[in-house]
Amino acid sequence: MQLNPSVYAPFDSPEEYINKWTDLIWEDYGLGRLGEHYAADMTVHGAYGPIRSMATVLKNSLVKKSAFPNRVGTAEDIICEPRGDDAFISHHRVFHSGPQQGMWSYGAPTARESESRNIAICLVRNGLVEEEWVVRDEWRVVTTLGYDPEEIARTTAFTDEPGGLFGTLAPVDVITRGESGPRPDTNRPEAELIRDFIDTVWARRHLEKTGDYTHHDLFLETTRARIRTRLRNYQSDLVQMLAPFPDAVVEVRDIAVNTAPEQGTRIGVLWRMAGTYDGAPLYGPVTQSPVEILGSSQFLLRGGKIIREWRVFDEVAVLAQIARARGDEPAATDRQLDEVGVLAQVARARTDETSSTDKR
Repeated sequence: MQLNPSVYAPFDSPEEYINKWTDLIWEDYGLGRLGEHYAADMTVHGAYGPIRSMATVLKNSLVKKSAFPNRVGTAEDIICEPRGDDAFISHHRVFHSGPQQGMWSYGAPTARESESRNIAICLVRNGLVEEEWVVRDEWRVVTTLGYDPEEIARTTAFTDEPGGLFGTLAPVDVITRGESGPRPDTNRPEAELIRDFIDTVWARRHLEKTGDYTHHDLFLETTRARIRTRLRNYQSDLVQMLAPFPDAVVEVRDIAVNTAPEQGTRIGVLWRMAGTYDGAPLYGPVTQSPVEILGSSQFLLRGGKIIREWRVFDEVAVLAQIARARGDEPAATDRQLDEVGVLAQVARARTDETSSTDKR
């Protein structure tokens, strides 16, 4: 399948399109360029629910840039694959670092260095991003800034949309067609390997078969900046991810494969996990309530087996769903009363100061 160069113009490749546009918008303070990069009616699917329209993305981006004006996003890898001759999908793994120097929804400036790994999956058609799925390790952001993830989760809203994070059923055969549309019939063995691995080991819990798909020196980087090496530690980490939601269904929603001489064969996967929080109390007392997770992994193959995985999902979003089920999210009226109380204290202090001056 030959991709028309106009899809990623004026750049030389889809990878350069993604990398250069990221810098033009974020490094160059070019937030107004979002209108040249995103379709006006585009949708961003995130861990807390969808964000619709380029205008909303611009508004949110402006606020975030003010909080992290000197944050740097470094591209670790960009996995691109055609979607017809007029579109491509991009799995962009980025490592972010930089201080919080402005007001943010989490609180006042901390001047501490935040760091996290994100994966942004963009469907680009005729030069514009028309749909995006963004996955962040927000737990790492929160903790490196010095905040408590549970406190942040209690003030964070999760989607009320009846269709959940995706709004669609899982693809029937992700090898031929996923969330981003029809896949080319290339790199089929590699795509099938990863699909079967997630279906067999993750979804059907045959962890004893992990070694059938993985290299002896398997290396995993996952949430909270945790690193796990070799078979036994990989299996242990996967059990811990699944154990809070023992009935969880795991779905592969999209997959892209790219082979490059200098990077090898890499596979980007968009996945969904949904289950009941009634297992291991990793996120506090169990609630018997549903939890939905938007996740993404990137795999590197060596000799036809997985040697590395980078896995990202948002555990603060998990906590937010559990907080809502417990009913311990602070009500808006409570927050308003708190603000009124603070203002009253300030006013009273000013009155006392004036009275003291009069007495003097």
